[in-house]
Amino acid sequence: MGAMGKSAQFLLHTWLPDAMEGPTPVSALIHAATMVTAGVFMVARLSPIFEWSPTALSVVVIIGAITAFFAATVGLVQNDIKRVIAYSTCSQLGYMFVALGVGAYSAGIFHLFTHAFFKALLFLGSGSVIHAMHHEQDMRKMGGLRKYIPFTAAMMTIGTLALTGFPFTAGYFSKDAIIETAFASHRFGAATAFVLLVVAAGMTSFYSWRLYFMTFEGAPRWAGGGHGHDHHHADAHAVHGDEHAHHGHDDHGHDHKPHESPQTMLIPLGLLAIGALLAGFVFKDGFIGERFDAFWAGALYIAKDNHILHEMHEVPGWVKLSPFVMMVAGFLVAYWFYMLRPELPKRLAESQPLLYRFLLNKWYFDELYDVLFVRPARWLGTFLWKKGDGAVIDGLGPDGVSARVIDVTNRVVRLQTGYVYHYAFAMLLGVAALVTWSMFGGAH
Repeated sequence: MGAMGKSAQFLLHTWLPDAMEGPTPVSALIHAATMVTAGVFMVARLSPIFEWSPTALSVVVIIGAITAFFAATVGLVQNDIKRVIAYSTCSQLGYMFVALGVGAYSAGIFHLFTHAFFKALLFLGSGSVIHAMHHEQDMRKMGGLRKYIPFTAAMMTIGTLALTGFPFTAGYFSKDAIIETAFASHRFGAATAFVLLVVAAGMTSFYSWRLYFMTFEGAPRWAGGGHGHDHHHADAHAVHGDEHAHHGHDDHGHDHKPHESPQTMLIPLGLLAIGALLAGFVFKDGFIGERFDAFWAGALYIAKDNHILHEMHEVPGWVKLSPFVMMVAGFLVAYWFYMLRPELPKRLAESQPLLYRFLLNKWYFDELYDVLFVRPARWLGTFLWKKGDGAVIDGLGPDGVSARVIDVTNRVVRLQTGYVYHYAFAMLLGVAALVTWSMFGGAH
């Protein structure tokens, strides 16, 4: 449960998408390195305990698979460029937990490691886009940015390829390994996890390319970009109120064309892109391959009968191909929706209003928790304040409770003289008492 909260797993995930409200470099750090990885790291480090509890590991597998699937479905419809990436992190963490749950701890950590490169790259790339767009985060107000910010677009492409598991990028080695281990495992829940992860891989590809196409391709949808208010391409507008809120108040953004970010923002993108392309290929032998023993040096405990890292190589060919097929399918659907027939997403959203709103509202978790936890807590607080504090304490007040308190405190005040030698004397008495007590039987 601690790891679920720390690594934003299903039911305890609600804080993660909200945490991306902060500055984008902070988002990149939280999602790649510091915060969410702690739960995954902890479970892997506690492999000596987890290895002996198939039940606990089954829970890890099932929760991870549900998280990977859930967050991917929500990512399909989000409009804020950073929120899409935040749900993507949530989904990828689910993958890591599935790997931990089937006993392939090193594969989970491997994905944690490769994911850090491309997710930080995507976040900082989105920061560069937001900077270029004068602090606009709504993808419905972007479009056609590739010719204005080509370097950022190229870096985002690399991040997207790595996240979707394009062959020989970082994500390809670690993500495919997890899907193969889920298939190879005989643990309760692993078969379901395999199916959910493969489906999630398709959705990952779709929402990643959706983000890319809505942001960098197509006709510009920002003010002064030709089609200022043309929301023709946008997903159905769930929220009409804030739809045009940003337009009028943007004093400096209107007629300026988007511009490439400064070197200080571009150089880190380049460095992360190298990791997103090469980290998987370079490190796969150490994490999950031939050099396993030397690389881990006993940091992970693997039980005698846990051969999952060998079994993953013996899965059928179609299993190894499945993530690639899903990646291609996701790309093609996104291309069809956002490049060839840009009116389709809106039509689809309008034809499936219940499903669309269900996903847009993130399965209504915030509303559910509001009813279950927030309101009862608020009610209890109000009750204690009005009834407990107001009626009981103040009602029985000046003559009753508080008068007795004053009597006692007046006496206590005399103990607090402020003279150091009084305190020293009191401490000495205490020490003497303690020594006496320990001599006469306390020690026995």
